[in-house]
Amino acid sequence: MQACRLVATDLACRRGDRVLFAGLSLDLGPGAACQVTAANGIGKSSLIRILAGLAPAWAGSVTREGMAGLLDERPALDPHQPLGKALAFWHAVDDGHDPVMLARLGLDDLLDVPVRYLSTGQKKRAALARLIGQQAQIWLLDEPLNGLDTAAVALVETLVADHCASGGLCVIASHQPFALPGLQRLDLMALAL
Repeated sequence: MQACRLVATDLACRRGDRVLFAGLSLDLGPGAACQVTAANGIGKSSLIRILAGLAPAWAGSVTREGMAGLLDERPALDPHQPLGKALAFWHAVDDGHDPVMLARLGLDDLLDVPVRYLSTGQKKRAALARLIGQQAQIWLLDEPLNGLDTAAVALVETLVADHCASGGLCVIASHQPFALPGLQRLDLMALAL
């Protein structure tokens, strides 16, 4: 995997007239993972979007080395396409049908099912398959455990651990516990204004 780094320096986020957080800095390199925690509405999703380059910071800067991939509440898969075709769109190298990964995610029997008919948990796992297929070094996960059963939660934790062990890095915005050895934690409540 290509080297990666994610550096945020003195970030602040403002929504309307309200500053959600200020003074946020982090420096993550290959193999690192950080969970951002806070109550709803404090700015976890906003931070992930800033780190992804999809929203501007009110103050501070973000530097990324390596490609970033985002997983949030939208699976980023065409709802009208069969899952197999929707996943293939995101896989630059092949047709998106890594049989081992699809079986591991419990999606191998769903490739002909239109994305719109998948359950919430199936869509979340399909979004993970999309993210893995993008081969991004930096994973930005916004509430990745929502809608998943106990076995799927454990699978996501294992996939993140595998990604970091192979030299990737991950930022996880979640109020839910996330089991990962060496996981750094950042509480946005401490930076809330």
